[in-house]
Amino acid sequence: MLRNKKTKIVATLSDRCTEELIEKLFEAGMDVVRINSAHLTIESAARIVETVHRVNPAIPVMLDTKGPEIRVTGIADQYGGVLQFKAGDRVTVRGTADGEPCTQDTIHLNVPGIEKEIPAGARLLISDGEVELRVTEALDSGLVCEFVRDGALRPRKSVNVPGVSIALPSVTARDRSFIEWAARNDVDFIAHSFVRSDRDVQAVQDIIDACGAKMKIISKIENQEGIDNIDDIIEASYGIMVARGDLGVELPAERIPITQRMIVERCIAAKRPVIIATQMLYSMVTSPRPTRAEVNDVAGAIYERVDAVMLSDETAVGQYPVESVATMARIAAAIEKDGVHFAPVTDINMVSVDHEITAQLARSAVMACTNLPVRFIITDTLSGRTGRYLSAFRGRRKVLAVCYSLHAQRILALSYGVVPILRSYDEHDRYHFLIDAVEFIDRHTRLNDRDLLVSVAGSFAASRGASYVEIARLSDIRNRAAELAKTR
Repeated sequence: MLRNKKTKIVATLSDRCTEELIEKLFEAGMDVVRINSAHLTIESAARIVETVHRVNPAIPVMLDTKGPEIRVTGIADQYGGVLQFKAGDRVTVRGTADGEPCTQDTIHLNVPGIEKEIPAGARLLISDGEVELRVTEALDSGLVCEFVRDGALRPRKSVNVPGVSIALPSVTARDRSFIEWAARNDVDFIAHSFVRSDRDVQAVQDIIDACGAKMKIISKIENQEGIDNIDDIIEASYGIMVARGDLGVELPAERIPITQRMIVERCIAAKRPVIIATQMLYSMVTSPRPTRAEVNDVAGAIYERVDAVMLSDETAVGQYPVESVATMARIAAAIEKDGVHFAPVTDINMVSVDHEITAQLARSAVMACTNLPVRFIITDTLSGRTGRYLSAFRGRRKVLAVCYSLHAQRILALSYGVVPILRSYDEHDRYHFLIDAVEFIDRHTRLNDRDLLVSVAGSFAASRGASYVEIARLSDIRNRAAELAKTR
């Protein structure tokens, strides 16, 4: 589909989704389906994947892992499921291996020995910061903590300890089972939660490699440690998700926009897709219209030139899922028309660009579109790399990527400004992909013989990558195709 926007939309689905809903979401502008494993079983996740691919096998699927989390345990039976505390109340906090429940005197966490890793003066933020404790003493028997304000403690809520590095496993047993399942069941991306370093990314990659899969890893940045190691994480990952939920608990609110912009800029420079997530149109869970602040939030991300924006509860459990996607698509299309703020980013320091032929050719193709009235950039690709590089320069023209595998078509659906289509590969015909692309464009918008097209392609096998940039009028492309057809 040739959409009127370049920014991609990731929409989260629950296991209650239907083929009809998926069709409507896709028509409204959804590009990638996300599944949150934290709320599903493998069986229910499988139903979503099967339903999505019945609707359209080209729609990519992204599976979120739950990640290595710190949580409070359950609440002792005599308290009726909730513990009430006042500001100044003191409790002991310690880890437990056997799920010992919380009481009015002791709060247990699901990480054994965690009390030995948290120093005096640290803050414990429970349930996204609704409950806050300060560590007054760090003892061998546990942490003596004081409640900063009144709060209600409920079972199994998440715990953040800002500024403190805690030794958690890179991959939990539950996440491993989901990753192994995904690797064998046509899932395209693993979005791994709470990535703290490139070691966490490698742990996931080792599982994928052991399964012989081609899944790509999207690292979710959700804590200070991930920010501190962002360059190594970007280098090790296929892409990055700025997950502002937990990140907003870890960082002061005023630091979130600064951190988001920094991560986006570094991802673009490294030619990695970047996604902005969490509560982008949250009021549309229950309202058919977004707030003005939400519209500005989405617009701000698009002005930053992100590859994709994400919807979570809005499409998974909200009352207006299709309206949410359509609203986001309209915002993207409108903002992208602002030519003043959407010049290509060919002047930034692209990582390793001086050593990569494909990146240099991609830069030249995008720059040509700023000086000439080019209608489209066309490329062909086996792995998706050329399309991703063209995307990274954020050109004014859409990139029509002719893909020789379904995997390449799906992963390029996450890249800014790229329209991936699937065609069979004939290594003896290195030209016909241009005609395939032109035929696709003609079905969606009118071309005339004088229109200019830029192609980035290779004179050798597709596996050898791009080796030239060509600028030609449509009439010349068609005439050459006709001449080549006569020689076959």
